[in-house]
Amino acid sequence: MAVLVPVMVFLVATALVAAAGLKFVTARGADLDRRLQDVIGAGIREEAPSPGGQLKAFFKRLGSRAPRLSSEIGKVRQRLVQAGYRGDEALTVFYGIRFSVAILGFLPLATPLFMKPNIMIALAGSLLGYVIPGMGLARLAKRRQHQIQLSLADAVDLLVVSVEAGLGLDQALLRVGTELATTHPALSEEIRLTTLELRAGKGRPDALRNLADRTGLEDLGSLVTMLIQTDKFGTSVATSLRVHSDVLRTKRRQRAEEAAAKTGVKMVFPLVFCIFPAIFVVSIGPAAIKFVQVLMPMGHK
Repeated sequence: MAVLVPVMVFLVATALVAAAGLKFVTARGADLDRRLQDVIGAGIREEAPSPGGQLKAFFKRLGSRAPRLSSEIGKVRQRLVQAGYRGDEALTVFYGIRFSVAILGFLPLATPLFMKPNIMIALAGSLLGYVIPGMGLARLAKRRQHQIQLSLADAVDLLVVSVEAGLGLDQALLRVGTELATTHPALSEEIRLTTLELRAGKGRPDALRNLADRTGLEDLGSLVTMLIQTDKFGTSVATSLRVHSDVLRTKRRQRAEEAAAKTGVKMVFPLVFCIFPAIFVVSIGPAAIKFVQVLMPMGHK
């Protein structure tokens, strides 16, 4: 019995030392993995897929099997690019979303869940579900185009300052794309992509035309045309940009004045359908009630 006590103490002490050593080695390994992850910029351990990633993978699998019209693929891809979705799988995911919404519009109306099944109404719901994603995509594209249009004048002013400071057009585009990253991220992303195309060896006219095609804006298209003609004929880039900047400022002011002039016409419908009925009820309602109370007994007599 006296011999077992030192043995037990020795075993417990050995277990404690081993546990402490294992914990220290594990902590050192985790710290080493974290440092390696910071150096190479990629995760060493595989992360569990997020619900958004699983949903995206589902739409991608569904979109790869969904029927497509060859005549509209180009238009849909261009609209996706204008909305800011340039990935190779964006078109497949969009068709998956469209097919899913069309099925969701068909099944509740074709099965006796909410009402008596009607195949014509179910087909109409399926058609509506097929159209809604396209309308949403068009809305996203127009919103992004509006953001780029509002930031274009500031970008041209920065281009003027950069070119007049001695930078070349390529370096000025890179500088403007970097400076606009916080205030105007959409236009900054497009300009950075143009600079990447220039670095990859694509000609300046082609890279600028791709910039106009990706955005689909008339003002940006005129700016690109001006830059290409300036580069072709060898005129002053700074002078041309300054003149174009004044034109953009004038157009933006005219658009604001046009929107202000349309306000009166747009206010007619809410006034007629929302405000005037309430005013009529408040002003004429008591008189009409009194009129009915007085004349109704006279009519019965």
